[in-house]
Amino acid sequence: MEDFRRSYLRLCKEGGIDTQESVLAQLHDARTVTGVCRLDLSGQSVGVDTCGVLGRALQNDTLFTEIILSDCMLSEEGAKLLLNGLCSNTTVKVLDLKGNNMRGTGAEALGQLLVRNKTLRRLVLEWNALGMWEEGFSIFCEGLASSTSLTQLDLRNNQMNHQGAAELCVALKRNSTLQELDVRWNNMGLLGGRSLLEAMQQNRTLVKLEMAGNNIPSDTLRAIEQSMNHNADRQSTLRDSRSRTQVLSKEIQLLKEEKGRQFLSLMDTIDRQKDEMGRSSRNSSLRLGQLKEALSEQKSSVNSLTAKLQMTEAALALSEQKTHDLGELLTRVKLEKTELRDRQSREVKKVQEDSALREAKLLKEVNGLSEKNLQLRNKLEESERRCKTQQDQIFELKQELTNTTAELKLRLAQTEERLDMEKRRSKQALEDVDSLRQKEVDHLTRHQEESERALQERILKLEGQRIQLEEDLSRSKASLVTERAQAEEELGKVRAQVRLEEQHLTSLEEKLRAVRQSRDESQNHCTQQKQTVSELHARVGQQNIEMDSLRRRIDELQQELAGKEQEKVSDVTRVRVELQEQIGHLQAERTTQSGLKEKISALEREMKALSTAHREALLDKESEISSLLERLRIREGEIQRIREDEAQRASFLQNAILTYVQGSPLAHYSPKK
Repeated sequence: MEDFRRSYLRLCKEGGIDTQESVLAQLHDARTVTGVCRLDLSGQSVGVDTCGVLGRALQNDTLFTEIILSDCMLSEEGAKLLLNGLCSNTTVKVLDLKGNNMRGTGAEALGQLLVRNKTLRRLVLEWNALGMWEEGFSIFCEGLASSTSLTQLDLRNNQMNHQGAAELCVALKRNSTLQELDVRWNNMGLLGGRSLLEAMQQNRTLVKLEMAGNNIPSDTLRAIEQSMNHNADRQSTLRDSRSRTQVLSKEIQLLKEEKGRQFLSLMDTIDRQKDEMGRSSRNSSLRLGQLKEALSEQKSSVNSLTAKLQMTEAALALSEQKTHDLGELLTRVKLEKTELRDRQSREVKKVQEDSALREAKLLKEVNGLSEKNLQLRNKLEESERRCKTQQDQIFELKQELTNTTAELKLRLAQTEERLDMEKRRSKQALEDVDSLRQKEVDHLTRHQEESERALQERILKLEGQRIQLEEDLSRSKASLVTERAQAEEELGKVRAQVRLEEQHLTSLEEKLRAVRQSRDESQNHCTQQKQTVSELHARVGQQNIEMDSLRRRIDELQQELAGKEQEKVSDVTRVRVELQEQIGHLQAERTTQSGLKEKISALEREMKALSTAHREALLDKESEISSLLERLRIREGEIQRIREDEAQRASFLQNAILTYVQGSPLAHYSPKK
């Protein structure tokens, strides 16, 4: 308010115009009541200069919404200046120019105001003389016809005749916003009433028309009133349809928002399911890698056990061969003893002289043989220590095994039966040193050779250790063969000396004692070999216990895998149920949309003007629903593809495990009946 007052003072100062105290007083007393700011100068005498200043001040004013200038004795020029200023105003909604005796120039200015101003809602022109000047009133009516904001117009006591009424009716035919018109006390007459009746038949917005004091027949008044009633009904119907349209628009908007939220939640759920399935697939891949590593470690440990068993059997065969050779040597010595006893009596005297020297030589030879036997024992103990070290490594590898498959159980059972049969065969071999033991050893050797050829590709990692052990065994065998040849040579020399010196009975008895001692040593060596075999059997029993623990671990892992598979199946089922629920909701919403279509079609029959907007909204909604359904089908296809990929991956995993187990060393063992 103060800003407008300062603007008024500034404009007066710039134009060299004296300020009007009554206007300043009204500006000072102006108040804003319930959001309406009113400039009330009614009853004040406003000059031309003051009107010009007010017009320029109100041109860009955004404060006042009502301007009251009733009974201000405005001149034609002052009214023109004031109204020209209001043409560009955007806040004034009510203008009261009652009792200012406005005529042609004022009517023309009012016509320009109605054309250019887009915010004026109510215009009061009571007690003026607009109807007396046909040209000016015609311009005013042209402005009224072009107005798109005016809803109330008061033209009481403006001296309009039937010609002015005709001009006004032409404007009413073109106007589509005016709702209330007051033309009382204007003397329009019968022709004016007919013109108004004709205008009301084309106007669809005017709902209130006051025509008292115009000398219009009652039947014309009733017809006009009936037209206004039709307009009122039409306006009420239009308001109802607009309210319904707004309600439907809000409902459609709410449905769109709800649909968007549901779609976003569905997308989030699908993304979470995809993430969970990706994590489960990664976990399955990691678990598969662990299973493969554990299976490779199991294979390497079995290969090392097989190599150890082969080395032990080779050592046992060598010991048995040595025992057999010593037995044959003992038999030949017994035969020679019998022959020597026949010649004993003749050579006793000759042998007594040389017996001491020969006995000393024989003692030295026996000591040398004893030392060689000790060296062989030390080498054998070193080999046993290496074997124990390898067995400890095998035991550590056994503890790291955590995973295997159901197929391995059958193979392990076959291996246990095979080991039991090998135990029985070993016991029989130890008890029978005859040809049966030799046949069993040959059979086992051939079987081990076949197993070695079948597993040749799977023992590359332990090839170096095996080669080293084989070299140690070959060196031990070579040393044993060399010592055996030396012993045979020495025994041959002894036999030659005995044949040549058959008469030396005492020396021969010493020789027999030495042979008996060597036989005892050989028997002791065989006993040690038997003990070694028994230790190996005990270790095999420990391996069986470890294999049982591995079987139990395998069962636990299989149960875990079954639980994971059930969880995956439950997750997929839950996602499918959620998708079905979403589809059901969409179908229900589609049914609701069909009901909305029916309602909208009913509204279209009532109001054809709104049919296009409703039809476009429905088409947009249907396109959105179809796009949502299409995206749902795409999501279902993606979930189906993911499910198929998971099933294919599981089948690949199962086939890979079965292929790996079938190609493992245990797959080549078959129990003998």
